[in-house]
Amino acid sequence: MDLSDPVKCIDGVATVKAGDPLQTFRCRNLDLQDFKTHAELGSSTGQGSSSWGITIDGREFGAIGQADGTAFIEITADGRITYLGRLPQQSVPSQWREIRAYKSSFVIGSEAVNHGIQIFDARKLLDITTPKNFSTSSDIGLFNNLPVGRTHNVVVNEEKNYGVSVGAAPRTDKCAAGLIFFDLTDPTSPTPLGCAPQDGYVHDAQCIVYRGPDSRYSGKDICYGYNEDTLTIYDVTDKSSPTIISRTTYPGASYTHQGWVLDRNNQTYLLLDDEYDEKNAAGSAADGFPVTYIWSISDLTAPKLTGQYKTSVRGIDHNQYVWNGLSFQSNYGAGIRVLDVSSIPRDPTGKGVREVAYFDVFPDDDSAPGGGTVEFQGSWSHYANFPSGNILVNTIERGAYVVKNPNVEGQMKGQFAI
Repeated sequence: MDLSDPVKCIDGVATVKAGDPLQTFRCRNLDLQDFKTHAELGSSTGQGSSSWGITIDGREFGAIGQADGTAFIEITADGRITYLGRLPQQSVPSQWREIRAYKSSFVIGSEAVNHGIQIFDARKLLDITTPKNFSTSSDIGLFNNLPVGRTHNVVVNEEKNYGVSVGAAPRTDKCAAGLIFFDLTDPTSPTPLGCAPQDGYVHDAQCIVYRGPDSRYSGKDICYGYNEDTLTIYDVTDKSSPTIISRTTYPGASYTHQGWVLDRNNQTYLLLDDEYDEKNAAGSAADGFPVTYIWSISDLTAPKLTGQYKTSVRGIDHNQYVWNGLSFQSNYGAGIRVLDVSSIPRDPTGKGVREVAYFDVFPDDDSAPGGGTVEFQGSWSHYANFPSGNILVNTIERGAYVVKNPNVEGQMKGQFAI
C-alpha cells in the first residue's frame, strides 16, 4: 500500500486507492496518517502483535511487536512514520510479543522459550540517523528469572518501580503462571521480587496504586487480574506474600482476556473484554458482536457486573485501554474502535456509552454479514496516549498504521467530534 500523503476520512471511508476494496477503509473521525508494512519495518516473518509508545523530550516513539523482534519508529508531528531500527528476538520467533513502558524504557516479553523479558532504553533512539539493529546483549537489560524463560504478557507499575510477568508457563511451576514480580529500579539489572500463584494462570493484568472509594485499600498496591474465567483482584503490596481480595466470574465467561480501570485516580469502575465469548457464541456475545463488560469495583471484595456495551460490527475484542474518558479498543478485524465511556459513573448499565470513532484496518472481511467475521485477524493492539493525538495501531498481517482524530484538543479532553 503506497501512502505518499495522509488520507482523510470522508463520508465514512478513507480511500488510499480508488476502486481497490483492500485499500478502502471504513472510518469515522479518524484520518489515516501513515502506514508501513512489517517488511518495511525490518521483519522477515511479517507477523505483528503488540505495540506501545513513549514520549521523550516531546518526541513520540513507538515499539512494534513482531514475531522476530521489535521494530522501533518515531512518529513525527504530522503523523508520519520514521523507521529507526529493531531489537531482534532473544531466542526464537514467536507471534506473541507484548510491550509496555517503564519511564523511558520499553519492556518486551515473548512466549518464546529462553527469551526472557527485554528492557530497552528508548533514549538510544534519540540520535539515530539510519536504521540500526540493536544488540540483544549490550543494548538491553534482561529479566530471565522465569520458569522456562517465556511469558505471555508483561505489566508495569511505573509508580512503584516494578514489572510483572504474567502467564509464564508451565502452570505446574511454583508460581503457577500467575503474577511474577521484578524490580525495575535499575532497568539494566532487574531482580526478582516474588510471585502470586494463588489463582493460577493470569492472562493479563493492570497493577496500580489504589485510589478509590474502598478506604480499606487506600494506597495499597493492587493488581486487577484477567484470569481466563474470572476477574481476580490482588493486594500485592507485599510482593513476598500477596493475597487475593476477590475472584469473580460472570455469565458467558469464555476467556477473560484483558481490561482497564475507567479512571486510575478514582477506581470505581473497570472495563473487561472476553476474547472467546464471540468465538464460542456465549452469553451476550452469541451473535458475534463484541461485548465490553462494565464492572463496579467500589467494593474490591465484591465486584459487580453492572452493564455492557455491544459494538455494531461483528468481530472479536482483544485489547482496550482507557485514556481521558475514552476506551480505545483493538477489535481484531473490526480495527481500532473508540468508545466514549464518560457516562458510566452516571449510568453503569452502559446505555450511555457511544462509539465516537473507528478505523477498520482489515477491509478484507467488510462484506461479511454484520460487517466482519469472528476471526483472529487485523488489529492486535495499539497505543493511543501520545500528546499529539497520534494513534499507533499494529496489525497481525499488514503492518503498522498511524491514525489521528482531527480534533486533537477535544480528544485530550475525552471528546471526539461527532
